[in-house]
Amino acid sequence: MSDKPKLNTTNVESVSAAETMDLEAEELPPQLTILYQDEHLVAVNKPSGLFVHRSFMDRHEKYFALQLVRDMVGQYVYPLHRLDRPTSGVLLFGLSADVARNMGQAFTDKTIQKTYYALTRGHLLGAGQVDYPLKEKLDKLGDKFVAKDKPAQAAVTDYNSVFTASLPIALGKFPSVRYSLICLQPHTGRRHQIRRHLAHLRHPIIGDINYGDNKQNPFFAEHFGFKRLMLHAQKLEFTHPVTNQPMCITADFDDHWQQLFATLDWDVAQLQC
Repeated sequence: MSDKPKLNTTNVESVSAAETMDLEAEELPPQLTILYQDEHLVAVNKPSGLFVHRSFMDRHEKYFALQLVRDMVGQYVYPLHRLDRPTSGVLLFGLSADVARNMGQAFTDKTIQKTYYALTRGHLLGAGQVDYPLKEKLDKLGDKFVAKDKPAQAAVTDYNSVFTASLPIALGKFPSVRYSLICLQPHTGRRHQIRRHLAHLRHPIIGDINYGDNKQNPFFAEHFGFKRLMLHAQKLEFTHPVTNQPMCITADFDDHWQQLFATLDWDVAQLQC
């Protein structure tokens, strides 16, 4: 009689099946929620981590908001503005070149109002305006032919403190961890404007790997169980380019934000910026 252990083929088959399911799950595209759609415009709630369209930085990415929305509505779509990859919230597309051109002019003329919410380090209190010019941020690859000596450009952001909270946990030289929920309305559209303006105020956004706090970010990820930029494009207000009707499109906060609100006991049901 052989003493060789028998191979448990049942377990092998189970593991293989589980691995196959994991691989298949990884291939599934992000699910986008359509917030508004008519024959001229479509708006979706972009999840954090999704690029708007292909760029020099995304060689390993498979899914992009532009392609996903195109497939959802069954026609070519024109991105009307940009959201950074880690930012979630309202993303608007045009369904024709004429609409895209008209909306592009509206963004240029600053007749579109954007409202964001950010979770920041520390207690940023009250309301105010950041009027702080910003040097253009350039990508090493995507902007390699852009002049690097351009002067700083005007950049203006209004902010309003909505909630504050403290956790009785020592971090670094501080006896507690403090957070603020800030409502922001940018008047200009410089790259990373909100992120850079809040960092300028010494209240960087939690999860910001470029301008954030290298002690707060890992603490937040460990304590709350997720790692991302806590910036959400919550509302877009504008005049419809064809009907001339006033438009207000809002995007709900996702599960990460809802978990945060519950943990910090913030009632955000009636948020007013």
